[in-house]
Amino acid sequence: MSLRFCMITTFYPPYAFGGDAVFIHRLSNMLARRGHEVDVIHCIDSYRALARGPLPTGYSNEPGVTCHGLVTGVGALSSLATQQTGFPLFKGRRIREILNARRFDVIHFHNISLVGGPMILRYGSGIKLYTMHEHWLICPTHVLFKFKREACLKRSCFRCQMIYKRPPQLWRYTGMLRAALRHVDGFISPSDFTLRRHHAAGLAIPIVAIPYCLGREAEELPPPGALDGIPLPSRPFFLFVGRLEKIKGLQTVIPLFREGGEADLVVAGDGDYAPELRRLAAGCERIHFLGRMTPTQLRGVYARAIALLVPSITFETFGQVIIEAYAVRTPVIVRDLGPMPEIVAESGGGLVFRDDAGLREAMERLRADPVLRDALGEAGYRAYRSRWTEETHLERYLGLISHLRARKRMASEA
Repeated sequence: MSLRFCMITTFYPPYAFGGDAVFIHRLSNMLARRGHEVDVIHCIDSYRALARGPLPTGYSNEPGVTCHGLVTGVGALSSLATQQTGFPLFKGRRIREILNARRFDVIHFHNISLVGGPMILRYGSGIKLYTMHEHWLICPTHVLFKFKREACLKRSCFRCQMIYKRPPQLWRYTGMLRAALRHVDGFISPSDFTLRRHHAAGLAIPIVAIPYCLGREAEELPPPGALDGIPLPSRPFFLFVGRLEKIKGLQTVIPLFREGGEADLVVAGDGDYAPELRRLAAGCERIHFLGRMTPTQLRGVYARAIALLVPSITFETFGQVIIEAYAVRTPVIVRDLGPMPEIVAESGGGLVFRDDAGLREAMERLRADPVLRDALGEAGYRAYRSRWTEETHLERYLGLISHLRARKRMASEA
């Protein structure tokens, strides 16, 4: 049966930065390929307020996906007003028009921090879902990175917001968020770890863990010539992929490559922390910054790497780069923090480290032992095929919707 979906999110490609938006794009197009109709409401104002550089490339939508990019005319003030009040003040009327124009079966909220705040959860009808791509429900800065120094284990939210130079969200000290959450039928966490973190923070809400997935193209290597002009090193290399932000931990890896060694480091991505990272790497010929790359190019670089390094220093919600590496049989080396070690443990597709010495040892093991490297890569690939494919994800996702619809129908008939 064909359903009508409305995805509501702050960022959507190409007006987007991180992995959450990439996944929303992937989910929307997977649904459209199966005959569902998908509308996407996203905020161009918010992207323009935060963006640096040109729009990313390599994204297109299936014919069944209709995008509604919100532009209010007041620019960044639109996003600031939502961040401060929790209401979609300048965007609410347009959002209601879109929701009222069509009878959506499912409204799926994603990163709503700047597109509508908690009050947007009251909008529309049908089954309502919310996915925890970030920790926004329990953290004003979204990332649980306390004082820009360490993973947050004990809250000091007001002081932390001051250090992040963000105006405090006074609505967080009221009952607004909890009241708005009652309008959501089901919450989706990308990992068991993130599910536990939200429950531990006191959110008594029904959460189901449904991991991210990759589309069918994930295993396709780029055609000949796709990497022409990409300055890959001639020596073996380890790979980092992601936004260049402090929380991703790349600054903890760069000093290890400055010490010397038999392999290089390739960095794919861009972000606000890039100038500092380039400064740390200045003069080291073993470290190569490639900038943003298309998904097709990335698959080719993943496949050539000894392993993917995931040194995040705060709690991620999942880590899509891990399964992107697995899809092309590349193992991973992850920090023992957040959901990353759980993913490695259930897949057998990599190694886990706790400190610099552990990371050095893990890299040297895979560099010096290609048989071990290939065995871990193959284990990761098998896990990807059984756990993180398009088919597996949609079976669980549509199954959740079917369950919630049946429950709602029974409640209305009681």
